[in-house]
Amino acid sequence: MGSGGTRAAGGPARPTSKDVARLAGVSHTAVSFVFNGRAEGNLSAATQERIRQAAEQLGYRPNAVARGLRRSRTAVIGLVTDHIASSPFAGALLRGAMETAWEQGHLVLTVDSTGDPAKENAAVAELLDRRVDGIIYAAMSLRTAQLPEGLERTTTVLANCLPADGARAAVVPAERAGGRAATRLLLDAGHRRIAVAGGLDDIATAERLRGFRDALRGAGLHAPKEWTRREGGEISAGYQAAVRLLDGVPPAERPTGIVCYNDRVAAGVLHAAARLGLDVPTGLSLVGYDDQEHMAAFLTPALTTVALPHRAMGERAARLLLDALAAQAAPPAEVVRLECPVVERASVAAPPIGS
Repeated sequence: MGSGGTRAAGGPARPTSKDVARLAGVSHTAVSFVFNGRAEGNLSAATQERIRQAAEQLGYRPNAVARGLRRSRTAVIGLVTDHIASSPFAGALLRGAMETAWEQGHLVLTVDSTGDPAKENAAVAELLDRRVDGIIYAAMSLRTAQLPEGLERTTTVLANCLPADGARAAVVPAERAGGRAATRLLLDAGHRRIAVAGGLDDIATAERLRGFRDALRGAGLHAPKEWTRREGGEISAGYQAAVRLLDGVPPAERPTGIVCYNDRVAAGVLHAAARLGLDVPTGLSLVGYDDQEHMAAFLTPALTTVALPHRAMGERAARLLLDALAAQAAPPAEVVRLECPVVERASVAAPPIGS
């Protein structure tokens, strides 16, 4: 083994830091400085670059286990969720967290509890036994969370949920601002009779409704109480809400625009509009919420909507956690609210002439 590398049984020799030092023409200590984050002030930029190029040429990767033992860390963080990993809606949160952690040399171990508190407690205990550096706790739907036992023993950041005691860092969507943005899409198109379809007894509904009322108030408008139809969050709820808002109502008295609780509700409103002979968007404009993958862009017409920032939540939560680990301090116990971007497509137009 003249290269000095180690050999797995039946496999090629794995390059070592000594191999990198030899190829770069530097000391073994210099290589250690580069891959342990101590190069600045000890090595010139040119020497650092030469070491990195040698490592890339050899295919060298630092031994994460050994490096973690030296730092009393494992370079692994845990991610405990209720339903995200088994759901098609929020996988982007996982991807955002995992890719952000990977860029900073960390792996993510994910456990999905399917909403079982006992499983969440067991998952946290197992992750702590495996000496993860910290844990992200993420929820499928925005809610106030009763956190699993054991999180007080490690650095923790919440994603898409709020701590019941207010004592943890949390990253959530700016739902009230999202409700304002959805409503302003219709206001900016000229609509003055705007209703809300769908909704649940949850934080997201309450915040989006506040944003809806903010936007109307800012335009000097007010929607009748019966134009807020909190029928639920599924396609059937949207259909039911639209029928109650539109069926048999004279054109001059019905809403010309509807803000929907989510994209599934918007699909139900589209179905009801078609049955009632209303064209979208020339006869009725719609705004959804979520920008649901494989759905919003494929409705007819393609749905204008407000996206939930799932990926950005995962990225920010991971960054907060990793920054806190680097600083060896708990992240600030504050709520970070992320913008919900508007995605304009084809379901909004000016209201019908004479409306």
